[in-house]
Amino acid sequence: MGEEVKLFRTWSSPFALRIVWALRIKGIEYETIFEDISNKSPSLLQYNPVHRKVPVLLHNGRPIAESLVILEYIDETWKQAPLLPVDPHERAMARFWAKFGDDKILGSIWSVFIKQGKEQEEAMVPAMENLKFLEGELKGKKFFGGETIGFVDLALGWLANLIGLLEEIVGLKVVDGEKLPLLSAWMQDFGDAPIIKDNWPARDGMILKFQALRDATIAAASK
Repeated sequence: MGEEVKLFRTWSSPFALRIVWALRIKGIEYETIFEDISNKSPSLLQYNPVHRKVPVLLHNGRPIAESLVILEYIDETWKQAPLLPVDPHERAMARFWAKFGDDKILGSIWSVFIKQGKEQEEAMVPAMENLKFLEGELKGKKFFGGETIGFVDLALGWLANLIGLLEEIVGLKVVDGEKLPLLSAWMQDFGDAPIIKDNWPARDGMILKFQALRDATIAAASK
């Protein structure tokens, strides 16, 4: 009897995409359960009662929540195509940069996206500072994991898709190939990898979703 592997996700969640990519890289068969976040299923609330959100991985009846935690679980459970390096210091640094992405990069990019005018210009300063740290981390490497996609690449993979979408919606270049050539090249290489490219959500749908999110956020802030 085979293993039971189920992934609770939404069609657009960048955090759930990390898990999709990891399972595909590992060659693990799984069942997808798409959730409606406005009407969460009893199963999702049962398996993630603390945060009540996706993604949730269910492995042989046991749930694991939070995308970076799930990535490590996947890597420790299925040893093929390792995502984290063997060296303890390199493993620690991979975790550091993954957390940096969630704690610093995501918030600073989002701030640029939901601001306008001078406020947007001011928000670009910390965003660029954070992106320059990633640029430095890519020196001498094709991917953050070296020559192959690894843990940090999956953690930061949303950049390769969402940055372009947000730039199109706002009409502002955030990742400039001249100012951030290594990061720009990484976004291209990562996004072109078949296992990544084949699992992007529909671009038109993402544009509509994030345009609506931006409009709603700006409207709420102006009240």
